Amino acid sequence: MRVCVTVGATAALCAFLALSTISSAQADPIPAAPGGAPTPTPAAQPAPAKPQTPVGPGFGPGVPNTHYTINGGDQLAVTVYGEKDLPTTATVLPDGDIDYPLAGVVHIGGMTPTQAEHALAAALGKYIRHPVVSISVVQEGQINVLVLGNVKAPGKYQLPSGGRATDAIAAAGGLGPVNGDYPQARVADASGNVKQVDLQKVLHDGDTSGNVSLTDQSTVYVPSPNTFNVEVFGAVDKPGDVTLNEGDGLAMAIARAAPSSASNPDLNRVEIRRVSTATGQVQTMTVNLYQVLQTRDLSKDTPMQKGDIVFVPQARSHPAGGPLMNFISSLFFWIPK
Repeated sequence: MRVCVTVGATAALCAFLALSTISSAQADPIPAAPGGAPTPTPAAQPAPAKPQTPVGPGFGPGVPNTHYTINGGDQLAVTVYGEKDLPTTATVLPDGDIDYPLAGVVHIGGMTPTQAEHALAAALGKYIRHPVVSISVVQEGQINVLVLGNVKAPGKYQLPSGGRATDAIAAAGGLGPVNGDYPQARVADASGNVKQVDLQKVLHDGDTSGNVSLTDQSTVYVPSPNTFNVEVFGAVDKPGDVTLNEGDGLAMAIARAAPSSASNPDLNRVEIRRVSTATGQVQTMTVNLYQVLQTRDLSKDTPMQKGDIVFVPQARSHPAGGPLMNFISSLFFWIPK
């Protein structure tokens, strides 16, 4: 019994040594160099390089594909892995389509590059098994827009594809003089379709949901405030006709007539003569403009109408500066620059 155990242990040890020799031989199959020279160690093989993705506004390091939407005129870099015969560039047509071999016409306008990859892969899937597509925007397209109306520099401007109404207004130098709320701008595309842009919501309230996207040959029109004339006489330096914008009040009318300490106006009892449109009779009202200026709240000012005649009386005593003249000077603060 003891002999059997000894023989069994020896056999097990021999088997273990044999397996170790075989494993060592499999792990290092390199033959010995002739002449007893040391066996050279083979150089490490570099890992295959990954395809390089072009860097552009819609792709690249640190720029996620979800931030940019493709627009007409954009230049794209397209890679279909394993298909070297397919083109590597594409231009987005004005309607948002690309015409790509095998896939045909594919609409990708308004998509992110990632969404466009899926759309093109789906179209290529009819002819290529499990296509892997990469798309990046290497150059944004340009659109031409015409900006008219109440802007500082009306004219034709070139904007990046995908620009919006406020981008066109900014390119034209911004809005002209505006009294009260911002107006409703109108945007017409090349086909004549018109959309309204509530600039009060976009610029004042920060609601950009109504900031319309522009296309090539769009026209942006910003209406100007309606203007009318009134007459201002009395203790002002520039008596006569003054032009006001719709919504302007008495303070603006007098400010445009340039009161000063030399003219010595009495703003406690300014007279407005107005012809009634209903009866044709002349109505006269006396306004304490000094009291309005004390609050600096022009919403309490008396609105002016076309054809009004304003008379500013001269003060009984000449003030030597003081609070009254400060309020007179404050009239100029409200004139749009």
